Amino acid sequence: MGAFETGKYRNLFAEIGKSQEEIDRKLDEAFKTFFYDENERIYHENEEGFGYLVDTGNNDARTEGMSYGMMMCVQRDMKKEFDAIWGWAHKYMYMTEGHNEGYFAWSCGLDGKKNANGPAPDGEEFFAMALFFASHRWGDGEGIYEYSAWAKQILKACLHKGENGRPGAPMWNRDNGQILFVPGIGFTDPSYHLPHFYELFALWADEEDREFWKRAASESRKFLAKTCHPETGLNPEYAHFDGSPMAEKLPWGGEHGDFYSDAYRTPANIGLDAVWFGDDEGQLSVPLRMMDFFGTDLEAVRCVYKVDGTALEQPVLHPLGLLAGLAQGALAVGDAESETAKRFVEWFWNQPMRKGVRRYYDNCLYLFAVLALSGNYRIW
Repeated sequence: MGAFETGKYRNLFAEIGKSQEEIDRKLDEAFKTFFYDENERIYHENEEGFGYLVDTGNNDARTEGMSYGMMMCVQRDMKKEFDAIWGWAHKYMYMTEGHNEGYFAWSCGLDGKKNANGPAPDGEEFFAMALFFASHRWGDGEGIYEYSAWAKQILKACLHKGENGRPGAPMWNRDNGQILFVPGIGFTDPSYHLPHFYELFALWADEEDREFWKRAASESRKFLAKTCHPETGLNPEYAHFDGSPMAEKLPWGGEHGDFYSDAYRTPANIGLDAVWFGDDEGQLSVPLRMMDFFGTDLEAVRCVYKVDGTALEQPVLHPLGLLAGLAQGALAVGDAESETAKRFVEWFWNQPMRKGVRRYYDNCLYLFAVLALSGNYRIW
């Protein structure tokens, strides 16, 4: 039984012996660095007062980061910054015409000009969840700040694009209940699967779609149990609907069947689902298998692996993001005294935020892990 029923959120930092004063200080410092440190921040505001998060490695704003920023803000009661980010996303990213009307352009220049006219479904699902939470925490406003109405509108597009003469394609496969890597494509991204979000969409989305969202939550948990290797726990970046890794080279370049950057979010997602709901379709054992695979040597998180554990001669692009995801996954370990889980949480506690041009993705996952491991990533 999870926090949705009990209202209780685990504080793993306290479980490894950190004082509440230390925990509060770590959380405050992380948010100040991420949002307001002049040299290290990811969040910026333009002359209109709208806010955007910069992917520092690519010098653009992405729906991934924008929606993450909104979720971070609603968790910390930062309404001003939340509204600024949502205002920027709606003005510059939201598409009102064409094949993808009703979706958000996944990448924009920092001046707001769209770099692409395609969406990325992880952005839409985080936008919708953050907007529902904002509605419940602060109440609905008017126009674009009628948060709950916009959350429902986003989810309606995600499921019903292409119906009744509407252009475009949905972001979910309606037959198998799985989220797609991009609308209309025939494969998925395991790190996009957020069953704990879908459980809440099943309560708050349009009534006609609630049964689908409930089914999607169960199907995502079953999928995660299949796509994560039975011995190592590692999952691919992209996968077929049966969970097998994508071995094909994709038109836009590269192979994405290994345990690499996107994949680091999967144990974190499973950990948060364990805290919020605790329903197990076989996926809750995955994070501990991952931690057992990496073992007692922190250097093991420095290279890329195939899902069967074969090491590749390729350095991890986001080592802090990987460690953050594994540590957050410790929330799925039922035994609070698990030495393995405690070791990863301690390792993460001792890591500073990343600096330099690649800090964006790592520090996003870092902030989510600090929220979750301190018991502050909550249902609103």
